[in-house]
Amino acid sequence: MLNGDAPGPWYLYLVRTREGALYTGISTDVARRLEEHRRGGPRGARFLRARAPLQLVYRAALGDRSVAQAAEYRVKRLPRRDKEGIVASQPSAEQLLQLLQSGRQRA
Repeated sequence: MLNGDAPGPWYLYLVRTREGALYTGISTDVARRLEEHRRGGPRGARFLRARAPLQLVYRAALGDRSVAQAAEYRVKRLPRRDKEGIVASQPSAEQLLQLLQSGRQRA
């Protein structure tokens, strides 16, 4: 079964690179996806290649794929300080979605 067809909750996650950059992604299996990024192979994100070690710094189960994709889009557009606020405050999925919908991105 392809990841896009996978049942279960979709997660939004943030990974910190060795330089401190934050990468945002979605997956139904965050541990597997992080391992793909760490291996640096064709299934890992190009941005994360050669930026190890990678550290998972946030994840939230957001429900279905469309909700997760919308949240990913919004988080990727946030300034770094707002992403760092999410990492620092570790909001629940509900809190994260409220922050993103309200336009108040600082967590």
